[in-house]
Amino acid sequence: MPQAPAGTGSRKPSVLEQAGGTKGLAYTALPALVFVVANNFRGLRFAVIASIALAVGIAAERIAKKESLQPALGGLFGVAVAAGISWYTGSAKDYFLIGIWASLGGAVLFLASVLVRRPLAGVLWNSATGKGNAWRDDRRSRRAYDIATLTLAAIFAARFAVQQYFYETDAVESLGAAKIIMGYPLLAVGLLAVAWAARTSDKRLKTPAPRPANQA
Repeated sequence: MPQAPAGTGSRKPSVLEQAGGTKGLAYTALPALVFVVANNFRGLRFAVIASIALAVGIAAERIAKKESLQPALGGLFGVAVAAGISWYTGSAKDYFLIGIWASLGGAVLFLASVLVRRPLAGVLWNSATGKGNAWRDDRRSRRAYDIATLTLAAIFAARFAVQQYFYETDAVESLGAAKIIMGYPLLAVGLLAVAWAARTSDKRLKTPAPRPANQA
C-alpha cells in the first residue's frame, strides 16, 4: 500500500483552526453586534432573545458540521451568561460587563507573570508545543517572552480602559464597536508578538553554546 507522506495525519490543528477558522472568529463577534442593533430598534428584551437565539444557531450549525465542540459551546455559554446578566440588571451595557473585567484580569495576570520571572507568553507557548522549560535558562529567550507578555498585557489593559470608559458613559453602541474592534484584531497583534518571541527563542536554543578556547 502506498504510504502517506511523512507528517500527514499527525499535524495538530492550529489555534485558528481549533477556533473554527476565520469564519469561527467572525461568528464570535456576531452576537454582540446583533445585541447592540436589536437593543436600538426593539429594546433590551428583544436584544437578549436575539443574541441568545443567534448563539444557539451558530452552535447548532458548527455541531452539525462536526466542527470543534469547545468553541461552539463556549461561545453559547458566554453569550448566555452575558445576556442573563443584562436581563437581570435591566441594563443593556451590562451585557459587556464580564468582558470588561476579564480584560482587567488578563492585564494583571500577564503583568504579574513578568514580575515573577515566568512570562505567560513563554509558559503557555512552550507548554502547548511541548518544548519544555529550556527557554527559562536563556536570558535572551526570557527577555523576548517578557516583551511578548507585556504586549499582551498592554492589549488587555487597553481593552479595559476603553470599554470601561464607554460603560461609565452608558455608550452601548460604542461598547459593542469596541468589543469587536479590540477583540481578535488586537489579539492578532499579540499573537504576532508571541510568534516573534518563540522564533527568537528557538534560534537561540538551537545554536550551540561556544566552547572555551582551551578545550579540544
